[in-house]
Amino acid sequence: MTLTWTDLITLDLGKLNEAVTEWKTAAEELAKLHGTVRDGLVKKSEAARWEGVNATVTREFVRSAAKEVGDLQREAKSIHAVLADAHAELTRIQKQAKTLAEEARQGDPTHDPEPDPGLLVSDGGGGKVRVESSICDAKGPNQRTQDMIRWYAETLAGLVSHAAEVDAAVTRSLRATHGADPHNAGHAEYTSLDQDQLPRAMKLAALGGDVKPAQQAELRRLWQSLSPDARAQLWTAHRDDLLAAGLFNPSVKQVAPDRGSGKHGAQETEWNDWVTRTKMQGLVVLADGGGLNDASRHMKHYLDNTGTPMELPVDKMLTDNKGFQGHVDQVFLQDHETGWREQALAEYERSGGRPVAIPVETRNEGYYFGEEADSNWYYAVGGAQSNVTGVVTVTPGADGKPVVGLDYQVNVWDRYNWDQDKGVTIGKFEIPDGEPAQQHKVGLAQEFNMAGSSSVKHYELGDGAAVPAPDDPGRAGERSDPGRHARDGGGEIDR
Repeated sequence: MTLTWTDLITLDLGKLNEAVTEWKTAAEELAKLHGTVRDGLVKKSEAARWEGVNATVTREFVRSAAKEVGDLQREAKSIHAVLADAHAELTRIQKQAKTLAEEARQGDPTHDPEPDPGLLVSDGGGGKVRVESSICDAKGPNQRTQDMIRWYAETLAGLVSHAAEVDAAVTRSLRATHGADPHNAGHAEYTSLDQDQLPRAMKLAALGGDVKPAQQAELRRLWQSLSPDARAQLWTAHRDDLLAAGLFNPSVKQVAPDRGSGKHGAQETEWNDWVTRTKMQGLVVLADGGGLNDASRHMKHYLDNTGTPMELPVDKMLTDNKGFQGHVDQVFLQDHETGWREQALAEYERSGGRPVAIPVETRNEGYYFGEEADSNWYYAVGGAQSNVTGVVTVTPGADGKPVVGLDYQVNVWDRYNWDQDKGVTIGKFEIPDGEPAQQHKVGLAQEFNMAGSSSVKHYELGDGAAVPAPDDPGRAGERSDPGRHARDGGGEIDR
């Protein structure tokens, strides 16, 4: 039976917790019994001075009984470990699901320039989750609301899948622990669900960049489920594969900052719209020749009218704009360094000094590229959302002291659109307010999503070293960049 959204949020984890407690007690009592049998009956039987058939049979019976009690104790201990892991994981998943559903229901009445409406969450059947706006609009939800609906639906469905995968791992582990013979205890021994989940994660990670979307999603869920030391084993064995598989892709909301210009192509084209298009094409050439390469590239893609997503060269953004780099260093790295380090060291201590790995992700924060400081990125993106994703690792150093390191990437996203009250002026070239947005409304241009991530950098936490500089972007996005037109869909800039 497929786990549903209703199953997840109504799951009675209290009963599972009772089972955890009962199996813990059973394992402890069996451990006492095994000690009594081993140190009492077996020792007395082996030390007894008697011979013959009866003595041989009795000794063998006592040994067999002692072994069976020991097997029962190990099986009870394994079952307790598996159920305890499952309870902790399902509790976390259920709590996150309920929190997100309530967050969606409330919306965001404080969002500027207009509030985000509340969203209705319901069971979509087959593990899917249905999310829809609570406000009925004849035109349908705007772009930002559409993005919110998609994010909540995908994220909540992912939690349903995660719970189902935990349930399946528990079933496999209990079957392996119990074995096929009801009269013979003590088969596979488990200390956690890692023994079931880690091999699967290793197999998926080995696919690297060839991983399919469903496999990538499962791998990311397994990464979250694994214990810190099992996660460290996976990271050590498959670091590059995990990065190629998109392990550091952000999970926070990536949604349009506002409602956008409205429905694409909803209005009739008029003569002045063609005049505006010609002016914007001229502006593309002017910006490109004036060194505003990214602004030119993005406006050209808007006029190409495909609506396809565009990749942001984040290393170049960081290199070009020192203010943005400082924002990342301070808000995302320095402000979190102490907390991440303490959390990782606590897990290292709990693991008994074995290497550990802790996934980290900051919330998304906006950054505005000012026109005077950086006109290229001001016209290319204006304001953008960004965050940092990564993993903190702790390993024993050569001197015995733990070494705490952070591998991370910077993620940036935005939606290229024009507000109704926005125009553009570069030099003496001016396009009045509202005209760029009108191009989308009449179907001569189309808004599109922009997103990208920086190169992965390594940073030692707590040693006082400076935050590493971004990778040299080379000629990315410049006129001499041989790959710029391929990234733009192959088209040349209109001249």
